[in-house]
Amino acid sequence: MKRSYIIFTCLVLALSVSAQSVEELQKRKARALKNLEATSNLITENKKTTQKTMSAINLLKAEIKERNVVINSLNSEVNAINRQLASLRAEIASQQRQLDALKKEYAALMYHQYYKKGKWDNLMFVLAADNVAQSYRRYRYIKQYSEYCTQKAEEIARVQAELDIKLEEAERIRKERVDVLNERKQENAKLQSEKNKQDKLVKGLKKKEKELKAQLKKQQQIADKLNSQIEKKIAAEAKKGAKGGEYVLTKEEKLVSGNFEKNQFRLPWPVDKGLVVGAFGVQPHAVLEHVTTNNKGIYIQAPAGTKARAVFEGEVTQCFTIPGSNTTVIVKHGLYRTVYSGLSKIFVKAGDKVKAKQDIGVIYSDPDEDNKTVLYFQVWKDKTVQNPEIWLAK
Repeated sequence: MKRSYIIFTCLVLALSVSAQSVEELQKRKARALKNLEATSNLITENKKTTQKTMSAINLLKAEIKERNVVINSLNSEVNAINRQLASLRAEIASQQRQLDALKKEYAALMYHQYYKKGKWDNLMFVLAADNVAQSYRRYRYIKQYSEYCTQKAEEIARVQAELDIKLEEAERIRKERVDVLNERKQENAKLQSEKNKQDKLVKGLKKKEKELKAQLKKQQQIADKLNSQIEKKIAAEAKKGAKGGEYVLTKEEKLVSGNFEKNQFRLPWPVDKGLVVGAFGVQPHAVLEHVTTNNKGIYIQAPAGTKARAVFEGEVTQCFTIPGSNTTVIVKHGLYRTVYSGLSKIFVKAGDKVKAKQDIGVIYSDPDEDNKTVLYFQVWKDKTVQNPEIWLAK
């Protein structure tokens, strides 16, 4: 019995861990669906734009990316449910064997008690003793035998009740699995529809290759100029605070820097609602073959009127403007810096202390592209640019 209890406890714990895993996967899926809703809203908001510019491709790419996150979460959820169900079925099989063995043992006891011996046989067994002491021992034996039979009957009832609970749980999980599989099927259909739309748009835009190349060249020149300016200003800041060739942090800066570093994958987004339409690093062009862009940050598209906000506490060190990219704000967090570019209006100035999620400016909405609103966001460690997506919360 003790060994059975240990096995039962281990199985319960395994199921609990599996259940937690499914719950976490469901949370991840919920976050992706929320992002997907934001993407769909942006597509609706920029409907005119999506008929004629690269914005359509970028928004659909973002939508497809989020849809894949949802589908991958559903796949993982199905796998976790399958493991949970397999573990539960193994437990049910083990418990069924235990129940069968108990019933077999109990049947043998009852046969011995009532068929091989009757109640008069028990009485004669007691009275036929050689003395009172032996008679008492025989009586005790019969009583203990009867109690043992009763215990076995109660154990059968308990195991049967536990088995019934497990069978109900298995049926519930099986139905849950069917629901998830149906949801995955629907998401796959939506994904295919989005890919078809993307293919159609890409095919249409390929006819404007010359125009796209000219547009890309202009955008790249503005981005290069902005990146160069940001890099120079950060290098100048680092040089100003350097001693012996290395930047020396104050005690307060060390604390802020350490806290920033501990928040990888946990920093709030620099916008309340938005999605990445331009990823960090070398990225292939969505339409032009053999053409890539090298992004030093990420481009986050948001609804018109969106405000940019600080992702962590720090001090504003730079506010500057260059033609074509509106205003840029740099916030220092000890050894780290975050950069917010593409602001049409700012609420801060150099020297201001800001808190996490504090609004620092309004993102520019381009009237020539149906008010397309994009924030260019960077993260720097000392003089090295980082991938912002490894810092922002998922």
